[in-house]
Amino acid sequence: MTVSTTTQRLQICRIKFPEIKLQTRDAHKLRGYFGNLFKEHSPVLHNHYEDGGFRYKYPEIQYKVLDNIPTLVGIGEGASLLPKLFLKIKEIDINGQCYPVNSKNIEHSTEETGYSNNLHEYQFKTLWMALNQKNYPKYHKLSNEKEKEDMLNAILVGHILSFFRNTGIELDASERLMIKVKVHEKSTNFKENKMVAFSGKFIVNALLPNEIGLGKSVSRGFGTIHRS
Repeated sequence: MTVSTTTQRLQICRIKFPEIKLQTRDAHKLRGYFGNLFKEHSPVLHNHYEDGGFRYKYPEIQYKVLDNIPTLVGIGEGASLLPKLFLKIKEIDINGQCYPVNSKNIEHSTEETGYSNNLHEYQFKTLWMALNQKNYPKYHKLSNEKEKEDMLNAILVGHILSFFRNTGIELDASERLMIKVKVHEKSTNFKENKMVAFSGKFIVNALLPNEIGLGKSVSRGFGTIHRS
């Protein structure tokens, strides 16, 4: 049994459309469609305010395609908002192709999240976008695999701590995250640019909800995790 200290019961809502089959790369199209459809309801849906300004917070609604199934994940406020809006959905339009929605799987739960005294293993179900314009050159110059792994470990700790802060979880000074990544470099197209991303898994002394995203562009489905 897991014993944890700094944890919080976090609201999570997952909505899946099992009869519709899409490609992983279609996640940003899901985001565009739903964000536009419900843009008057809440900036949480698309991370932009009415004046067009960007909402610089961890995305509380994330759009993904997992195992070819369109999936929406709501966290905190997003978990309360999702069911109210998406029960009304009768169809999904992706690039002009209309998919009728005949069934939805909706799961709403509260899940323990935060620091743990035990180690847990997680798999990246979609590519993890670990690097940005600032740290990519530093990573690229490293020739030693151990140095690269150490850098990625530190980056992933930062991504998890950012997720915690944005969901109201603050660790005590004595609670340090220990992490070990085991990932492989991949190339992906992002906004028509070739980017380095990573597949694989990691071990950390933290409890994280399944199917949340870590890293860059999580609202578009990147960095989705699942406990092994």
